[in-house]
Amino acid sequence: MNEISTILWDVGGVLLTNGWDHCERDALLQKFGLEKQAFEQRHAKLNDPWEKGLIPLDEYLQQVVFYQPRSFTPQEFLEAMKAESRILPDSALRILAELSASEEFKMAAVNNESRELNDYRIAHFDLWDYIDCFLSSCYVGLRKPDPKIYRLALDVLQRQPEEVVFIDDREENINAAAAIGIHGIRYTGSKALAMGLQQLGIEINAAG
Repeated sequence: MNEISTILWDVGGVLLTNGWDHCERDALLQKFGLEKQAFEQRHAKLNDPWEKGLIPLDEYLQQVVFYQPRSFTPQEFLEAMKAESRILPDSALRILAELSASEEFKMAAVNNESRELNDYRIAHFDLWDYIDCFLSSCYVGLRKPDPKIYRLALDVLQRQPEEVVFIDDREENINAAAAIGIHGIRYTGSKALAMGLQQLGIEINAAG
């Protein structure tokens, strides 16, 4: 077995709650009294370019929420969006922190997120303390499961696929990485992750 030198991390669903998935959207639709079908139709058209960094937050919100007068402001809506981000109850953060502290591995994030929420989540949850490089969709203009985002990660980090493991909660993203030779672990909880890493020769002390 080739020795693992690099670990790629998803963020939403592994370390934190998702930034702007259907659960978070539903919560804000209810909070602000927005009609779901109209919102979701507009969101579906804009989410891909927004998460690729091709349009700014102002344009996204203008087209999905503020295309008509509202009783709240864009800033109030954004603050409510940010408040939906929390540490997962069974987060992989403690495993991430342990592996980062060992200084044995290069750590990078490969996640789909809009720039504004991504910047907030990185700063608010101190993710720079543990992750060396953020190859987020909003910075690189690519979204998982596009194979190009994984190849970009290999190029930027100067690694071969067999020395890299990718951790994500979605099977389609794991499969796309595995198709180019990257080891994949689907995140279903911290204990299962510790076991998966141990099978690749990475011992975890915080697995209890």
